[in-house]
Order: sequence, then structure tokens, then C-alpha cells
Amino acid sequence: MTENTRTTEPPHIEALKRHFGDLRDGTHGTDGDTVSRAGKERHFRRAVELLHPHAVAVLEEFDTALLDGGGKIEASGVQRSADTGLAAVWTLSWAEQRETGIMPITLVAHYGRSFHHPHLRGATVQEWPLNVFTPEQAAAEVPVLRAIAAADLHNLVFQRDYRIVPATVRGA
Repeated sequence: MTENTRTTEPPHIEALKRHFGDLRDGTHGTDGDTVSRAGKERHFRRAVELLHPHAVAVLEEFDTALLDGGGKIEASGVQRSADTGLAAVWTLSWAEQRETGIMPITLVAHYGRSFHHPHLRGATVQEWPLNVFTPEQAAAEVPVLRAIAAADLHNLVFQRDYRIVPATVRGA
């Protein structure tokens, strides 16, 4: 490694460190001193703005590849609810789904009233299919494995607190 080369951590690890650091420091945002609800809501609105094209692109991929282009993508923008706080929702619905009365494919960014900072979720995400038969297929699952591991660690912190993560405690 040359003097000008620096090692960076994968984005999912950097995101978790930012998240847990926020919990440790009681802050949220890139300025490191956002502690007020209003400031955090401002960051949330900006995050939704930044996520929007990516959320739509992901849903378009599903529509094209799996729904023959017959789906309908909708985005709510940031909405306030007295009981839940702020949320932005992107959905992909299609005729067969609507006819059965089940939920559309849903991506949700939400900042609950009692939350320290915002989160992402889906409408039904819990299980992930495992259909791996080749080394290439196994390697293609790495982003899914990362997402599951990151979500699992986040939920474990949620069950206790950030102090279960040594890197967060030592301020790394």
C-alpha cells in the first residue's frame, strides 16, 4: 500500500458506525451537533430527497424484470402523522397484487416520534430466499448477506444499546 492509498471500510460498515456513533453521542447528522428534533427532521427530509431516485430505480428494476412493466410506482414524499412521526413511502403495485388485496412492494423511510434518528424498512421483510447452486450465485448474495447482518446488528443494539459494539464505545 502506498502512502497515498488509504483503506476504507465498506459502506454498510461506515453507515453502522455513523448510526451507533449518533446513539453514543446523542447527535444526528454530518455536522455532529444536531440534537434538536427540528434539526433531525431537516436531515430526514434531505435523506428522503437523496434516497428518492434510488428507491424509484429499485422499484423500476422490479417492475421491468418481474412485472412486465405493468406496475405503478408511487411516492408519498415526507408526511407527518401525529402518532408515528415522519415517513416517506415508495410503493410498487400491480394488477394481480391489487386484486388479491395484499400490500404492494414497499420501501419506507421513517422517523418515529420517539426515535433518536430515522430508519428504513419494508412492508413485510423478514425472510429472504436462498437459491444458491454455483459459486457465482453465492458471491451475488453478498449485498443481501451484508444487509441482513447490518439489520441484525442494528436490532441487537435496539434490544440493548450501542455499548454492545466495541468500536462505538472506543469512538472509532
